[in-house]
Amino acid sequence: VEDGVATKIQGDPSMPFTDGTLCTKVAYYLERTYSPDRLLYPMRRVAPKGKGQFERITWDAALDEIAARLKALAAENPETILPCSYAGTMGMVQYSSMDRRFFHKLGASLLDRTLCSTAGKFGLKATLGGSVGMDPERFDESKLILLWGANPIVSNLHLWSRVQEAKRRGAKVIAIDPYRSLSAEKCSQHIALLPGTDGALALGMMHVLIAEGMLDRDYIAKHTVGFEALAQRVKRYTPHWAAQTCGITREEVVQLAREYGGIRPAAIRLNYGMQRHTGGGIAARTIACLPALVGAWRDAAGGIVLSTADFYGFDHAALERADLLAGRRPRVINQSQLGDALTTAQPPVRAMIVYNNNPVAVCPESDKVIAGFSRDDLFTVVMDHFQTDTADYADIVLPATTQLEHYDVHKSYGHLYVLANNPAIAPVGESLPNSEVFRRLAARMGFDEPCFRDSDEDICRTALASSKEAMRGIEWNALKKAGWQKLGLPERFTPFAAGGFPTASGKCEFYSEWLQKQGVDPLPFYNPPVEAPGADTELARKYPLAFISPPARHFLNSSFANLARFREFEREPHLDMHRSDAERRGIRDGDLVRIFNDRGGYTLRARVNGKPRPGVVVAPSVWWKKYSRDGGNANNVTSQRTTDLGGGATFYDCLVEVQKVA
Repeated sequence: VEDGVATKIQGDPSMPFTDGTLCTKVAYYLERTYSPDRLLYPMRRVAPKGKGQFERITWDAALDEIAARLKALAAENPETILPCSYAGTMGMVQYSSMDRRFFHKLGASLLDRTLCSTAGKFGLKATLGGSVGMDPERFDESKLILLWGANPIVSNLHLWSRVQEAKRRGAKVIAIDPYRSLSAEKCSQHIALLPGTDGALALGMMHVLIAEGMLDRDYIAKHTVGFEALAQRVKRYTPHWAAQTCGITREEVVQLAREYGGIRPAAIRLNYGMQRHTGGGIAARTIACLPALVGAWRDAAGGIVLSTADFYGFDHAALERADLLAGRRPRVINQSQLGDALTTAQPPVRAMIVYNNNPVAVCPESDKVIAGFSRDDLFTVVMDHFQTDTADYADIVLPATTQLEHYDVHKSYGHLYVLANNPAIAPVGESLPNSEVFRRLAARMGFDEPCFRDSDEDICRTALASSKEAMRGIEWNALKKAGWQKLGLPERFTPFAAGGFPTASGKCEFYSEWLQKQGVDPLPFYNPPVEAPGADTELARKYPLAFISPPARHFLNSSFANLARFREFEREPHLDMHRSDAERRGIRDGDLVRIFNDRGGYTLRARVNGKPRPGVVVAPSVWWKKYSRDGGNANNVTSQRTTDLGGGATFYDCLVEVQKVA
């Protein structure tokens, strides 16, 4: 920082997990902070919704108007008010504290934040007891690594460096993915299964492991529940059945099982793509059973990890203050069904406060979402860095601070460190942290509880004031100075070598009474996609191609998609197609094509190559709609159907057709 201006951003070389390396997105973060398109002051809409035309107003005018509208609605029915947010920069202060307190006190509808990970979260809870797993820092010691629905070059660069180190030491790395991603290209083997069939592959592996006795029977006896019932169940899931279901060969199923059963240590990096279909929760639960069968948990470099989030012990009760509901039980609205909520819910949603989120771009079945945001009787406030697709439909737009301009404390999904964020510069323009906006709104609403006067640093201290063992020795002042601190876990962290799973039984649960109580089969089973290619259904005949929309390398969901550098890196919205599918439709590389189904469609550029398997088309995402050729993106064709566990989004359970644009 020179004269109050940030001039360079770099990683901390002393941080063990990152080793000072930045991903491309963060390496150019200054271009985000100082973008000429940055929102700098509050604005009020002056044209029809969707036109993106606004006039500058003062903060007092903006907050007075918002408070007046919310007071009027709350007096009639506070459940007509809906917060719409997601993780933003993953900080406890800016996405999970003052905002939650505000809406709890107000009695607003509650948002079930399901867009990303809930199916996998609930699947792992059923088997392991929570979002827990092996230490990602140990992947470089593994001898067999399964990248299951994971593309770490794009989404987890620091894990990828460890995977590469393991490979240099002789490890075999296998990618399990419907398309040949950047990571899959560099793996020892790529198993290109059909989307939504991951659970079938895991069941076929179990059949082989049990039939051939490739088990750690001592570990099973001491640290698992329900093995005999599982063994009976998987007899029906033969390698032949699994191969037919997954669209791969029987030999691939058998070889994968034998290698997994015979190589130590064996690590599985499970990622969220595989749980974004109707059967995603049960699929994640099924895959999570594999390490206990072979005793992979005995090794620090063995086991599975989807998320490390539940190792953290932040005091969420003190952060969010659900007690402010004072006994009220507001309705819950599923974020994955926001389109329906905005168009058909009763009582209707009358006010939306959007922050850390761009729902017009990222929520499924976009046409319904846009129809909802277009309602003249919906009062919408958007807090953001930029004039997003969603901000175009706002009544009031408020400028938010970036990571360089506010305090926060962070956890991670992919490592075991607590991180402090200190402001390096003053807020750009008139921007304010989310926390300060809700603090000022609370004052205008007359909320007089002391928690609404907590400073951001007070909130950081509250987050860390936890009795959980993993948080021992982590204190805000020291963390703020150091920048990071590892959770209070053993140096050679082997979480379940001696059992101790955070389940009701304390064991890995092949048989889950928790699921049974919810009316779900307590044993692993195959729950197929609703929109399955090749199925004997009218839908599959009309729309024969499976569509997936994994993360674009230079975007983070829809973040960064508006910055010129990153759009240039990605070039333009495109669709990867297998040659056989393209030839059948008269499509050549570089043609403009339209992808569509009954929910909608949009236009993009065809890239004909060998990346997707036959029957699958892939559109790296999420592009802002305003930067596409016809105002569309991948979510024009995705559905609001939700997953079997957790009510999650089913972005990758999606059949389409593709045709050349004349």
